[in-house]
This record gives sequence, structure tokens and C-alpha cells, in this order.
Amino acid sequence: MSRRGDWVYENNGGTCVAIAGADYCVIAADTRLSVGYSILTRDHSKICELADKCVLASSGFQGDIKALHKNLAARELLYQHQHNKRMSCPAMAQLLSNTLYYKRFFPYYAFNVLGGLDSEGKGCVFTYDAVGSYERTGYSAQGTGSTLIMPVLDNQLKSPSPLLLPARDAVTPLSETEAIDLVKDVFASATERDIYTGDKLEIVVVNKAGTRREYIDLRKD
Repeated sequence: MSRRGDWVYENNGGTCVAIAGADYCVIAADTRLSVGYSILTRDHSKICELADKCVLASSGFQGDIKALHKNLAARELLYQHQHNKRMSCPAMAQLLSNTLYYKRFFPYYAFNVLGGLDSEGKGCVFTYDAVGSYERTGYSAQGTGSTLIMPVLDNQLKSPSPLLLPARDAVTPLSETEAIDLVKDVFASATERDIYTGDKLEIVVVNKAGTRREYIDLRKD
């Protein structure tokens, strides 16, 4: 199919995953940046630390993703100066929703997963569409490999329905180590089937001690 001459979007691929636990959150993304069948770089981070124990992973068009991350970082800095404290993860989730919805007629071509700890110290994951509709869940995946990863996460971590009363906690029952191992497994599997996911996996773990990163290698072909 031919592309219109004024088409300004490009999907640069990649996959993002987040899993929330009782007192931690694991956010992970691969580092491949592609256009079509070409790999532009094998070492591009899709993860941005925005607020206090709050991390955003984004997949889609990298021009829009960079603009979105820069906008959110500036808004968080203003909040920090005005209120003399850093923004909480649920507050950043609402700000991200408002920012995406404000651009709904010419959207940021970015598919986001926001993860971190809420004010009670519980893990939280917020998943978005391109125009700001969002939901708090126990886990989520976005990007070109999400259709391969979500069935596995559903099978292993299925959250209770939000329609159940009384409402049940959405956090997953896994320990932090088990969640990290699951993330490594689903990415190793998705890399075998998705040409836009690969090279290296960046994992960010947020808990009460702070934030730490680790990297593992994925397929490079």
C-alpha cells in the first residue's frame, strides 16, 4: 500500500511490559529501534524515569515519544517547584492522560505503560491508548510484541475483573524475583516471533529502596 506524501507518523517498533506487585513494580522494554526492515540502532532506551518512584515506557514513533517525555518532565519540574515535592505516580498517570487527550486531534503516536509505587507503597501499572484513555491494572504490555506477550501474562497473572464487588486488589501475587524472571521469559519468547523486538532487554525495578536497572541480551537477528 502506498503512503500519502503528507503522512508524518512512523512506527519504530519495540515492546514494553510492566508488572506490579505488593511492594514493587517491574518495567521493561527492549532497546531495538527500527524502520521497516532496517535497524537504526540496537541500544535505544524506551524507558524514562519521570517522578518519585514512577517510570514510563513508550513504544511507537520516536519523535513523538521524545516530545512527550520532554513535555512531561517539564511539567513535573514545575510541579516540584510549586509544591516543594515530587509528583506521585497516580498524579503522573492523570497528567499523562490529560496530555495525550489534549493532543487527540493530532495525537502523539505513542503507546505508553506507566509503572511505579502509589502513595501507600503498593505497585501500580497504568496502561494507555494513544489519546489518553487509561486504566490501572496489575500488568500490561504495549508495542509490536504486545499481542504475543499479553496472552502469556493473562495466563500467568490474570487480574480480577474490575466489575467484581467488593473491588479486589489488582497487584500480582508474584514475588519481585519471580516477576523479573517472567519478564525475561516473555521477552525471550516474543523476540523469536517479532522482528521489531530484540537486541537487549532493559529492566527497571522500583521498590521502597529506590530504582535499579539491569540488562540482558536478546536475539540480534
